[in-house]
Amino acid sequence: MSDVVSLLGQIEDTGRDTRGPGYQRSGFSATERELREWFLAEADRRGLDTEIDANGITWAWVTAPGENAVVTGSHLDSVPGGGAFDGPLGVASALAAVDELQGSGALEAATRPLALAVFPEEEGSRFGVACLGSRLITGAIDADRALGLTDSNGDTFADVARGYGLDPERIGADPARLAGIGSFIELHVEQGIGLAGTDQAVAIGTSIIGHGRWHFAFAGQGNHAGTTPMSHRADPVVAASRVIGDVPTLAAATDTRAVATVGRTLIHPGGTNVIASGMSFWLDIRHEDDAVVDRVLDAISTRAREHAAETGVSVSISQESYSPTTRFTAELNDRLRSVLPDAPMLPSGAGHDAGILAPHLPSAMLYVRNPTGVSHAPEEACEDDDARAGVAALVSVLENELGVPATGGAASDSASRAGEPGPADTSAGGLR
Repeated sequence: MSDVVSLLGQIEDTGRDTRGPGYQRSGFSATERELREWFLAEADRRGLDTEIDANGITWAWVTAPGENAVVTGSHLDSVPGGGAFDGPLGVASALAAVDELQGSGALEAATRPLALAVFPEEEGSRFGVACLGSRLITGAIDADRALGLTDSNGDTFADVARGYGLDPERIGADPARLAGIGSFIELHVEQGIGLAGTDQAVAIGTSIIGHGRWHFAFAGQGNHAGTTPMSHRADPVVAASRVIGDVPTLAAATDTRAVATVGRTLIHPGGTNVIASGMSFWLDIRHEDDAVVDRVLDAISTRAREHAAETGVSVSISQESYSPTTRFTAELNDRLRSVLPDAPMLPSGAGHDAGILAPHLPSAMLYVRNPTGVSHAPEEACEDDDARAGVAALVSVLENELGVPATGGAASDSASRAGEPGPADTSAGGLR
């Protein structure tokens, strides 16, 4: 079977952005479907039983399905212009780990079932809600609200899901499936500078800081760009732009560790010689203390209302999603440390499906070094040897969870050699 590097090579051209570097792999798109079919074909090559559940999550059972299962996996979608490793590294590593376990005969001694999972629309790039698949299965988002979400083309999630082969009537919380999972371990490329420049290839996740996304919609009066005096304008672009310019100062003034980002805007109708009638932007705020997130939001919202009043426009503010600070399961992390004793413990500012699952079942994360420290961009990177070290670490963790005697210390030796926590991984953009 192929190793993790060659597995990633199989999909390196899938979803490449034709307008520039990076990838366009939005959730529930034709590209994500193509990637899903790649995963299903690879699972079939390994003799795994596969299924796609009611929420579009793809499962591949390495052993016969059963209770108290060990599950590993990640996602295959990307942010617009994203990198090659965010998501796919975890999926390819899971397949490579299966190869190792099957090749060594370790599964014959397993005392628990093992499965792989691929979650859809993790980035939230299409419907505005990150980790949509894991939110649906856990009930973290109401099914009716999810079905009513629309993409930039105005297509509802209900219609898109139906075209993807799902039944909208069956979408939603699935407590029975969750109850069958005894532990979930997600491997992911690191999305910040926690391991960059160190001699450590793999870290264990400790927590994901609180993060949310809000929609600010400014409405004014559309008009002619050449005939309308400046004194007679109600221009939403002016108000929204002033707020965007204030975001960095307001966030820093609230707490120097808070991060606030505007990465997406929309102007309607978008004509060069037209005063816009509306402008929207989406605000991402993150901090480990949920109360600080609230204060940053209040400061920016207050400023938005002030600028709106000054320019004669209106503004509405709505929350699209929020995930409070999540700490991964202590008992599971203790078991990870028992087989990876030298791996540093790393908090993260990036959201993941494991973080959504954590309040419902034992969840943990492994981060693989990113030498650039850049993520959600084409410069995201992972060295081949580090990717292989990540697989070795994942194999050791899975063997331990499955009750298989350890095969040796190679995973720990190649994974990392340090004991102090690294800096929080807060550099990733988007609600991830």
